[in-house]
Amino acid sequence: MTLALVVPAPFTAVSGGYAYDRRMVDGLRARGYGVRVIELPGRHPLPDAAAEAAAWQTLADREPGETMIIDGLALPAFAGCAEALDGAGAIGLIHHPTPLEKGLSDAEAALLREKEATLLPRLSHIIATSGMTARQLAAMGIATDRITVIEPGTEDAPRAEGSRAAGCSILAVGALVPRKGHDLLLRALGRLTDLQWRLTIVGAPDRDAVHAAGLAALAEELGIASRVTFAGEVDDHALAALWHETDVFALATWHEGYGMAVAEALKRGVPIAVTAGGAVADLAPLEASIVAPPGEWMTLSRAMRRIIFDGELRRRMADHAFAAGQALPGWEAQADAFVAVVAGARR
Repeated sequence: MTLALVVPAPFTAVSGGYAYDRRMVDGLRARGYGVRVIELPGRHPLPDAAAEAAAWQTLADREPGETMIIDGLALPAFAGCAEALDGAGAIGLIHHPTPLEKGLSDAEAALLREKEATLLPRLSHIIATSGMTARQLAAMGIATDRITVIEPGTEDAPRAEGSRAAGCSILAVGALVPRKGHDLLLRALGRLTDLQWRLTIVGAPDRDAVHAAGLAALAEELGIASRVTFAGEVDDHALAALWHETDVFALATWHEGYGMAVAEALKRGVPIAVTAGGAVADLAPLEASIVAPPGEWMTLSRAMRRIIFDGELRRRMADHAFAAGQALPGWEAQADAFVAVVAGARR
């Protein structure tokens, strides 16, 4: 069986959704499947002319007998050729409904809802990366027997040692886009300048260059620029080194389909400070986390004060995080589940 994974370009991004996709591609290939990755140019998830033309071309170039797996961020680009998806046996890989992206106008969110309502029923099956995403799809009218939940796996990793220095080393991982809430995290930390902390944000700056520039300007405005490092995208070795020296993982997200960076923090025994955007609240253990409502950065700030100040509290939370992380599924088991869905959808 040959497969084609369709994703927005570039496929090298380190964000959670792309990491999931890459691990499933690796798993499929290791199990004998031929997989080609098709990177759609243009703007996503609100497609421009380049994205829509690429979607048409992708369908036209589909090899005989090939099964397409379309990442949810790329799916709206196929709205103009929706009828061509009928009977194509395409599978949707949905991390979260695209109207939940932040920074959209009401009209743009409505347009994306319309596109998804047109496209999702034309897919042969849908893989959702969390139970919450599956529930959201069901609420959109997708029959539950057409949805399979396959959560991300988590790589085995050594337990983090932390910074082992004065102050608190905080890590955030996520593309510099509005949905990730990095601006809210900066505002939360901007109220805590009487404490010793430093923040590193790892994530692609080019998905929304205007927003990324605004984050740097906000750090300057808040007087915390010297404490904040915008690391951009880093390779696996550099990211592992950052995790090893991290005392707290923080993310003020508006919505996560799962929260792979949260899972990785748990696996490494790193305490968590997050907002309850999407599936994150289901993933974060009470004893290892501080959780604030989405958008409420002042609440997050008050909660982070104690975890930054109190090293003994962080150590206790780290123990709970590590215990919870060891119970998370690995990538091999999740790849097996993914293969089973793909094979079943072909029958």
